[in-house]
Amino acid sequence: MRKIKIFDTTLRDGEQTPGVSLTVEEKVEIAKQLARLNVDVIEAGFPISSPGEFEAVRRIAREVEGPTIAALARAVKKDIDRAGEALKDAENKRIHTFIATSPIHMKYKLRKSPEEVKKLAVEAVEYATKYTDDIEFSAEDATRSDWDFLVEVYEAVIEAGATTINVPDTVGYTTPEEFYELIRYLKKNIPNLKDVTISVHCHDDLGLAVANSLSAIRAGADQVEVTVNGIGERAGNAALEEVVVALDTRKDFYKVETGINLSEIARTSRLVAHLTGIEVPPNKAVVGANAFAHESGIHQDGVLKERTTYEIIDPKKLGFSGSKIILGKHSGRHAFRKKLEELGYKLSEEEFERTFAKFKEIADRKKGLTDLDIEAIIQEELGKGREKYHVEVLHVTSGKISTATVRVYWNGSEKIEASWSRNGPIDALFSAINKALGLDCKLKEYRVTSVTSGRDALGEVLVRVEHNGEIYVGRGLSTDIIEASAQAYLNAINRIRRW
Repeated sequence: MRKIKIFDTTLRDGEQTPGVSLTVEEKVEIAKQLARLNVDVIEAGFPISSPGEFEAVRRIAREVEGPTIAALARAVKKDIDRAGEALKDAENKRIHTFIATSPIHMKYKLRKSPEEVKKLAVEAVEYATKYTDDIEFSAEDATRSDWDFLVEVYEAVIEAGATTINVPDTVGYTTPEEFYELIRYLKKNIPNLKDVTISVHCHDDLGLAVANSLSAIRAGADQVEVTVNGIGERAGNAALEEVVVALDTRKDFYKVETGINLSEIARTSRLVAHLTGIEVPPNKAVVGANAFAHESGIHQDGVLKERTTYEIIDPKKLGFSGSKIILGKHSGRHAFRKKLEELGYKLSEEEFERTFAKFKEIADRKKGLTDLDIEAIIQEELGKGREKYHVEVLHVTSGKISTATVRVYWNGSEKIEASWSRNGPIDALFSAINKALGLDCKLKEYRVTSVTSGRDALGEVLVRVEHNGEIYVGRGLSTDIIEASAQAYLNAINRIRRW
């Protein structure tokens, strides 16, 4: 199959994301991970832009083995000199030089004629050959440029020594159909393309970066320029993970391959998100938290029977732990039964139906139930009819020393009252309940969540209580957190077997 080169520009174009500024050490760390991912080219930075940027490119060139290390330079000699110096120690090096070719850029930004632009492009490429034989030339804003002028410029820079010509959709303007036609036009009309790589670099302003990149590959492009998680200027770049996984998943259609180590996709995405501080949206393709998560009962049933019914990508192949079954209001009996089995519960059919009904009731109020939530539901339902203790909170104060007074009912009639003072209101509350019942229960976990929103939000308290070496789970629901806490604690106590 035809090999597509993966040119990663996370450290250059990706770092141009507003609000992102990586240290030299962070850039080196990401570059080493990109080498493990096995990208073909790492664009390490823009050396002329700052001393820190120069140092990052220099360190990456020295320390990262495997991929070609590229540095960006305008079609200006001082830029090219700085890039050449930074790349001096690289095993494989590339200078990537560029100049704009669209009418709007030439007129308003460069204020130069097409002939002047062409001359500068040729001179830049010729000058860069003093540092390396691997030269990439980019016609900035190519997709808004005159196609015949592009042919003329590309032909000239190839003659001057360019080994890769890049066709950037700099402002995310093109469409898949139009980009396909442009790449075909260039391949047909540039006479000296033999042994020259055609590269594409797409931005996502119209949400088409990945689609445009894939369309260009179909048209004959040999290299695609991408960033991890799709970060970059404005709306970002074509996402590396989406492009390479699409090519792998639909190898039957694209009939190409990459050298990417797919098992490093998850690790690379997490590292870039962590170091840049840009979180991956949960619905992001391939690497989002929900990419392999299923909540719909129909989908869960299908995935549990055969993963490929609703998953076209094997998450384990990308370095993820596997598919995720999210229990919520859309989940069905099959998924709920599977979760009970995972948690080690074996229920009778009557117990299962009662527990499932309670689960659906709570799931309507609370999204994304955890294993602890499920355990609490099970314990609550299995304990129905056996609860002997009920609590009424009479008084709680909070301060440097907090006090709580409770009344505990035995079988709905006998009353036991107790008070206790401690450092906090919850500690005082639970101590008062222990005193009333003469117990030595220890609180192992205490968790509060909000089931609803607003001033009258329903608070949910979940506790784990230890008694005689055994752990018991309790749950309480109320608009008053103190009351919910008392209910949860008593709920756990009611499950102690000897009662």
